[in-house]
Amino acid sequence: MTDWIESGGRLARPRSANGTSARRAGLMMVVLGLTMSVLVAAVQIAQARDPDGRYANSPLKEWFDRLRSGKGPCCSDADGSAVSDVDWESKDGHYRVRLDGTWIDVPDEAVVTEPNRVGRAMVWPIKSYMGVTIRCFMPGSMT
Repeated sequence: MTDWIESGGRLARPRSANGTSARRAGLMMVVLGLTMSVLVAAVQIAQARDPDGRYANSPLKEWFDRLRSGKGPCCSDADGSAVSDVDWESKDGHYRVRLDGTWIDVPDEAVVTEPNRVGRAMVWPIKSYMGVTIRCFMPGSMT
């Protein structure tokens, strides 16, 4: 009998040394390559948060790392941005902040209630395809 008859009428596929088909081995290499690319990109993004290391030795680093709002941890000083006094305001017990020329209402649960140890107002925005939301906001002393 021939291979064609024994395979039920289908032609036998070439196999690699470990028994997997060449097509499947190629697909596995593509998936592995994509996985490695994502991991490399994730490492670069994580390192970009403090590219020159200026926040690593700050005496306030531990305090920034522990900052939380009702929305969760604010992350660190490297993730937040200082806000000029003219770019944030309080009205009727609610805050809003100007980012990239647009005023954004700060959700009440995003306000950090711990005393501000740096003095300046800070905001931790999250930018997505749906716009900008505020994860944390810490009012400044307005001096």
